[in-house]
Amino acid sequence: MVQPAEATAASTITRREAIRRAALLSGVVLSPEWLTLVDRAARPAAQPSYLNPAQVTIASAVTDRILPRTDTPGAVDVGVPAFIDLLYGEFMTETERQMLTQGLTEVEATAKSAHGASFSTLTPESQDALLRGIARAEESQEQGFFRLIRSATVLGYFTSEQVGRNVLHYDPIPGQFEGCIPIDQVGKRNWTI
Repeated sequence: MVQPAEATAASTITRREAIRRAALLSGVVLSPEWLTLVDRAARPAAQPSYLNPAQVTIASAVTDRILPRTDTPGAVDVGVPAFIDLLYGEFMTETERQMLTQGLTEVEATAKSAHGASFSTLTPESQDALLRGIARAEESQEQGFFRLIRSATVLGYFTSEQVGRNVLHYDPIPGQFEGCIPIDQVGKRNWTI
């Protein structure tokens, strides 16, 4: 039987501790450096440190159009631009870095030539049309700017603590595994750990 003190400790487990415990259960020992990187990626700095301010402004506007605020927080609300900045500075290859910065530059140049204004100041409809054009132009390519920033946006969004706790069901210590239960019994929501 779980004692009250143990129940309180289990309910206040940190994300880092949950990852460590999950790894131990699966027989994998994680290095402290790896856990630090996961923790930093999950909680990016408030101020970008790798991309310049103009690039961050464009990236913020692009991520906001990929996952805008609705009845759930949008990409900007959960810190995806800072997450992308961290990915850019510490995890992307040189090719991916060039693709991202060139893509951000192209987005801004296309917005200025087509609309005479910065991408971040365009209406959402104009921003969407411009991004759809970029995505269509990249369809035949294996990798491109739009795929890269969309993937980074989705990754940053769904691994954020705010989305994990408030949009998805966040259960750092899941209970018994039941592989085949009706979705309406679990609140009609997806799960994250």
